[in-house]
Amino acid sequence: MKLLARYNRVNLVTTIIVMLITGIVYYQAINLILTDKIDKDLVVEENEIFDYVNLNHQLPQVFESNDQQITFTEQSPGSVKRSFINTLYRNREREDHERVEHGEHSEHPKKHRHRHEEEFESGRGLITSITAGGKYYKILIVESKVETEDLIQIIFAITAGVILLLLITLFVTNRLLLNRLWQPFYNLLKELRLFNVADNKDIPQLQTTIEEFNELNKAIVTMSSRVKSDYKDLKTFTENASHELLTPIAVINSKLDTLIQTDNFSQQQSKLLNDLYSAVSRLTRLNQSLLLLVKIENKLVGDKQFIDLHSSLQEIIIQFDEIFQDKELKVSSELDDKVLHGSPYLIDILLNNLLSNAIRHNYNGGTIIIKLNEEKLVIQNTGDNAALQNEQIFRRFHKSSNSEGSGLGLTISRQICENLGFTLNYTFEGIYHTFTIIF
Repeated sequence: MKLLARYNRVNLVTTIIVMLITGIVYYQAINLILTDKIDKDLVVEENEIFDYVNLNHQLPQVFESNDQQITFTEQSPGSVKRSFINTLYRNREREDHERVEHGEHSEHPKKHRHRHEEEFESGRGLITSITAGGKYYKILIVESKVETEDLIQIIFAITAGVILLLLITLFVTNRLLLNRLWQPFYNLLKELRLFNVADNKDIPQLQTTIEEFNELNKAIVTMSSRVKSDYKDLKTFTENASHELLTPIAVINSKLDTLIQTDNFSQQQSKLLNDLYSAVSRLTRLNQSLLLLVKIENKLVGDKQFIDLHSSLQEIIIQFDEIFQDKELKVSSELDDKVLHGSPYLIDILLNNLLSNAIRHNYNGGTIIIKLNEEKLVIQNTGDNAALQNEQIFRRFHKSSNSEGSGLGLTISRQICENLGFTLNYTFEGIYHTFTIIF
């Protein structure tokens, strides 16, 4: 998940949770405020009743209104406790209005009133008491909360709309603003993807007002310059070392040739000379292999063209024919047509290394199987009846105790495959050591 998407998700979820909690608190606060206002109205009505009874020594006449009802009930003295309650309120005028809207007539008012007796709405009541005319009365003053609830719903709907608009604005603003703020980072990322240590192109200095991105850009520019400098030093050292090694190796070969031609040697001297020749030959191959590996790793081998892999394999099999016969190896091949785009030099080294490996680690009278199709190249050979360590065999200078190679053949083969965008794998299937190149 991208950082921007994760930030937007966390920001949005956090904002929604905060808004929900705030909305609930806001709703309860408005409800308490409006309920307190109704309670004050009920107290005002209570005081008016007390004032009327004090002046007239009798209960006031009760008139039912749209939003208020007052009832007096005779009780035993001291049995009523003053309190505010939430109750139900039946609005008769609303019921009559509904009957008129539904086309009902007044010929049977009792019947219609009975049908609407169960229609109630929420109300707020005050229970209190008073003594009038020597009698103790319970007073119930009830006011409708419909208008209050409607007002709360309107306020809450407006608030919810404002919150929704705020969320949308916040989301769009964050998306547009953060995309613009992070643009220097994506530019740096693009430059890093295009960075090649062998190119002369430097990473440009970005112009941005964000200090962190400026620091990151400076660090990347400094690092790339240091890497290029180290690479040039290493390349120069490798080339010089290779060149310096070639000269003494050539001199040693020349002197050995001259020495052999000077006089007859004993068996011991001939063995020593043969060992010297072998050591110099291995040193020459090692020097060439290391140079090749450096060139492949740094993608310094160009000259890419289309290669007929079917024909290349046939030519190499013919070149190795004498070696096959010398070790009495049974070679079978199933080759389909396959065209690759790459360096002929690298492809030739890759095929030579894999076939040489199959020959070197085989036994006399063994088998080599070569299969080529559109998806992969498979080279199988008999040998030790035990699987090799999969990743160890591709490491530099890893070889068996009886191997005469430099230990770089499979390392170079895998590096060539990575350079060409292929995958080289090893498996042990039955009696065959299997190397598979997946195109």
